[in-house]
Amino acid sequence: MMKKSELVYLFLSMNIQTEKLQLIEWLAKTTKPSVIKKLKALKEKEEKDWWETISSSEKAAIEEGLRQADRGELVPHRQVMAKYKKWLIK
Repeated sequence: MMKKSELVYLFLSMNIQTEKLQLIEWLAKTTKPSVIKKLKALKEKEEKDWWETISSSEKAAIEEGLRQADRGELVPHRQVMAKYKKWLIK
């Protein structure tokens, strides 16, 4: 017998597959060049590596954080959450 989480995953996967097939069918029937152009732009945007979309200062901050982690300079999650709780809870 499948677990509830497995059934939910299966259902969502099937639903996504159905939606994709419906989109493929719709796309195959379209005669509007503007639709194709928009979809191509979306595809290019989605395929772009997020690293290439951030600033050099953001990249430097991430790289510094990775170096700190490599050195073992880590802060436990609960400690961070306690410190910043006032900004996270609305």
